[in-house]
This record gives sequence, C-alpha cells and structure tokens, in this order.
Amino acid sequence: MTSINRWNPVRELLSIRDEMDRLFNERFFRTENRPLLLPIDAYMTDEALVLMADVPGLLPEDIHITFEGDTLTIRGEYKNHAEGKNYLLRERMVGKFERVLTINTPVDSDKIEASFENGVLTLTLPKAEAAKPKQITVRAKTTVTQS
Repeated sequence: MTSINRWNPVRELLSIRDEMDRLFNERFFRTENRPLLLPIDAYMTDEALVLMADVPGLLPEDIHITFEGDTLTIRGEYKNHAEGKNYLLRERMVGKFERVLTINTPVDSDKIEASFENGVLTLTLPKAEAAKPKQITVRAKTTVTQS
C-alpha cells in the first residue's frame, strides 16, 4: 500500500540543515586538536534520563565520564591502528572524542550508573526526588445541605 505525505516546507528545511551539518562535520574539516563529537541517543523515563552511545572497539576503562553540577562529560579515544598499513579506504573514526552535555533535569548524582555491553555505553541518570512526577489525588469537598 502506498502512502501519501503532505509536503511540509519546514521538514525540507530541517533536512537541508541536517545535510549541511553532515557536510561540515568534523570528520571532513577536523583539526588534530579538536576532539570528535560522540553521537548520543537520549530518552527520559519517569525515573531517569538514559543516554546511549556506540563506542565500538573500546573497553570500559577507555571511557572517562564525569558529572559536575549540571554538566556531563564523556571522553575517550579511538586508537590509530594504521601504523605500517597502506589503506585503500579508511572510514572508521580515529582520535579523541568528547561529548559535553548540560543536563537540565535535577539528577541524583550519587546513583548515576554506567554500563557497557557489545560496544554500547549506557548511562542512567536517576532523577532527583524533586524532579520525579507526582500523582496528585483530587478530593471532593463534602457540602452540607439544609432541609
């Protein structure tokens, strides 16, 4: 079955912007001193903010994570294995990477967890008690009727 989508000029502009960002990505115009940008997926649950990043080929001890104030920093380095090799094609990232995020939700920093499985880093930042959604019960007032 074929679906018909309405033309949305805003979506087209966003698509063009994404392509321009990709064109000017540091992969193509990167200076040696500037770290690579680590791509991250993030989602929120009622209990926590969860961040996921692909870091293939790294070990957990190769990744350095700090949380200070409201700033989360993830750093690491993809090692250069090109010594003595004459590559025909080279697309894998090499060099230091860094991602600095400002977390605008209050977090219980003592309970932050980082796990690593199959090259995927998962950070769980539990919300502080004040930031968790609260269920508010509505109570009906009883009125006295006079007869």
